[in-house]
Amino acid sequence: MTKEKKYVETPLMKQYYGIKAKYPDALLLFRVGDFYETFGEDAIKTAQILGIVLTKRRNGAASFVELAGFPHHSLDTYLPKMVRAGYRVAICDQLEDPKLAKKIVKRGVTELVTPGVSMNDNVLEQKENNFLAALHLTSSISGLALLDISTGEFFVAEGNREYIDKLLQSFMPSEVVLQRQHRGKFIEHFGDKFYLTVFDDWVFTEEFAHDILLKHFKTNSLKGFGVEEMHQGIVAAGAAIHYLYETHHDNIDHISKISRINKGKHVWLDKFTIRNLELIYPLTPGGHTLLSVIDRTDSPMGARMMRRWITLPLMDKSAIEERLSIVSFLFDNPEVRESLQQEFKKVGDLERIVSKVATYRISPRELGQLGRALQSVAAIKTISASSKLEALHSVAEQVNPCTLLWEKLNTTLAEEAPISVGKGQAIKPGISDELDDLRSIVFSGKDYLKQIKEREQQRTGISSLKIGYNNVFGYFLEVTNVHKEKVPAEWHRKQTLTNAERYITEELKEYEQKILGAEEKILSLEQKLFDELVHFAAGFVKPIQLDASLIASLDCLNSFANISEENNYHKPVLTEGFSIDIKDGRHPVIEKNMAPGDHYVANAVFLDNKKQQIIILTGPNMSGKSALLRQTAQIVLMAQMGCFVPATSVTIGVIDRLFTRVGASDNLTSGESTFMVEMNETASILNNISNRSLILLDEIGRGTSTYDGISIAWSIAEFLHEHPAFRAKVLFATHYHELNEMAETMTRIKNYHIAVKEVGKKVIFLRKLKRGGSEHSFGIHVAEMAGMPRKVLERSRQLLKVLEQSHSSKELTEKVKAEAENYQLSFIQLDDPLLQQIKEDILSTDIDTLTPVEALLKLNEIKRLLIGK
Repeated sequence: MTKEKKYVETPLMKQYYGIKAKYPDALLLFRVGDFYETFGEDAIKTAQILGIVLTKRRNGAASFVELAGFPHHSLDTYLPKMVRAGYRVAICDQLEDPKLAKKIVKRGVTELVTPGVSMNDNVLEQKENNFLAALHLTSSISGLALLDISTGEFFVAEGNREYIDKLLQSFMPSEVVLQRQHRGKFIEHFGDKFYLTVFDDWVFTEEFAHDILLKHFKTNSLKGFGVEEMHQGIVAAGAAIHYLYETHHDNIDHISKISRINKGKHVWLDKFTIRNLELIYPLTPGGHTLLSVIDRTDSPMGARMMRRWITLPLMDKSAIEERLSIVSFLFDNPEVRESLQQEFKKVGDLERIVSKVATYRISPRELGQLGRALQSVAAIKTISASSKLEALHSVAEQVNPCTLLWEKLNTTLAEEAPISVGKGQAIKPGISDELDDLRSIVFSGKDYLKQIKEREQQRTGISSLKIGYNNVFGYFLEVTNVHKEKVPAEWHRKQTLTNAERYITEELKEYEQKILGAEEKILSLEQKLFDELVHFAAGFVKPIQLDASLIASLDCLNSFANISEENNYHKPVLTEGFSIDIKDGRHPVIEKNMAPGDHYVANAVFLDNKKQQIIILTGPNMSGKSALLRQTAQIVLMAQMGCFVPATSVTIGVIDRLFTRVGASDNLTSGESTFMVEMNETASILNNISNRSLILLDEIGRGTSTYDGISIAWSIAEFLHEHPAFRAKVLFATHYHELNEMAETMTRIKNYHIAVKEVGKKVIFLRKLKRGGSEHSFGIHVAEMAGMPRKVLERSRQLLKVLEQSHSSKELTEKVKAEAENYQLSFIQLDDPLLQQIKEDILSTDIDTLTPVEALLKLNEIKRLLIGK
């Protein structure tokens, strides 16, 4: 603010600086008359963001202040641009009628719009949530709250750093609130792609959080929400609600519950997997995603729920099967599917409309849409209830068409309601006698003006006589200069123009007062009646929110049924076993984007934890290894979302975690090479596996030297095969053909390859998965396809022959076998008395009753024994 001290503080600017001091980090839109103005540094930024003219406001002879502004009615056009540019915007309005102000008009901030807190339709993406995240970051278990003020959804979760990272990647909040001192730590752990807002420590205390949450929900405890024991999560949730109050969002009764995100209910997808599988966002611009294939929803809330279902697949077999039963019914009954689809299209964004009701920010036109949406809700209830499926009957029982509200809206609100009160008739005739009388005065009064005009034309002979109106002197009679000699003496001249003169009469002034008085009363009365209607509608927020959630789920399931019919998908079978058996599986995204006439080659994949735990997959570049890995993952995820899958038959033992290490990319901004990124992702996988994990590894080790890469890849496969506790299912694609030798010594590792056909010096990719390893990568053939110079290709072939002769894999295989035997023998020979003592001590320990502290003491005791040795 030092630069701005040169400005002369006129009363207006003094008021501006006083308000600006309360919002130093926000762009302040200051209402002056019919314009929103910005001053100083704010004006410079605003002009750059919006591309509007930057001028200077004079505050005396020798001082000035930068100024940029726009008409108040253009707020909806410019506000989204400012927010999307990453700025918080404080909207400062006039809080009193300028006509009644004795001094300077009273002004104050009425709303603080931020990237994560907005009710503005132009700021929000219709098919995406706009989550605000609040993070209580600790050294162990952190708390995360996710809140969308535009829909009323409020989630809370707890977990370690990896789990919080996964949730941030899944929900992609537009803004994150956290403790001030943890800003640097957040960027270190989670990156710098999130818009951050910080608060002091006192906001992140459990006592403060409890108080603010209990006050908001009007309850005595949080037990009814099932989050009472989530201490860190409660702190984060309290910070989120506090931030809404700080941004002047006081009417938030539509945030009526808080739901816990239960880690045990959803498949673990880390941030690498969500990215690598291109579930929501493509890896390259213009790429295609799984979302683009399976999202055929017809309502905005359905589209938002679909995004959540993709990143949070279910683990509960019964819940998955309930979804599949509805999809199966809709698949078999296209007439029901079509009927529901028509209603979904009419229902609109019920979730966000009802949030506007609760916050009293709804327009007459939007309230009319709510009435039409409730008609569709009633129709959806009828369709579901008349079906022959119990799961749909259960949905119908929960749907509430809110008949009382629909009747009230239908009888009170005008059919073609305006965008705002005062822009047209918002209330139907017959609702208020007083309103009907006032409207009669206005319309008959205007007719009377017409009669005055016709009468005076006949009386004076002024054929071109006109009656007009302006804000300066009201209604007037306009006479061209040709007829001004005919003007009667009782007319009073008020204005002289180039070609005409304007006059007023006592009769005109009397009717003007009568008409204008009626119009002001109509506006006041319509606003009062409309506010009463909104208040009445606010009593139905909770049941309508439940309706929106149920309809969103049905919309997603209807979408699944539609794409299943269109793309020849089949119903998967879920089991409690540990195998994955896919017959004729296809990649759901690739097959939809193939050239006309091309057909996707289907493949079978089988994995279990007894006979075929790990598949080592070899084959040429461009043969389809990565596609096979991705399609296996996407088929499993689609099945656990409750969708049919692109395969003729699928039987899946429910997985709990899906890990992928696919593709290579540098993270140079963080100082990490391709290989470092690869090792980070792989380490995360190896440290988090379980018995029900599915792991997809593609080209592990290719970012370093050949022998380093082979060593690491071999060790990883061996670690997964020999793990003492878990047998995760693994698809391992590689160009290291040496790994095929692992199948000789490790019984649950099997070799497969993607077949090719050699015709002369040409290679034809058959895309078919076959048993056995592959001896060649055909990299030189791919280089030839890419247009590499012939001289380079010929030299490559010469060098390949030399290397193949001098680097045989037989020697490596024999040595590894010998090492494996020696390793196993040395591990089981416990002749050392100290090792025998440790063994007996461990075997005699009751792990089921051992506390964490006792475990640490036991470990320390063993360590002392070994050091003593």
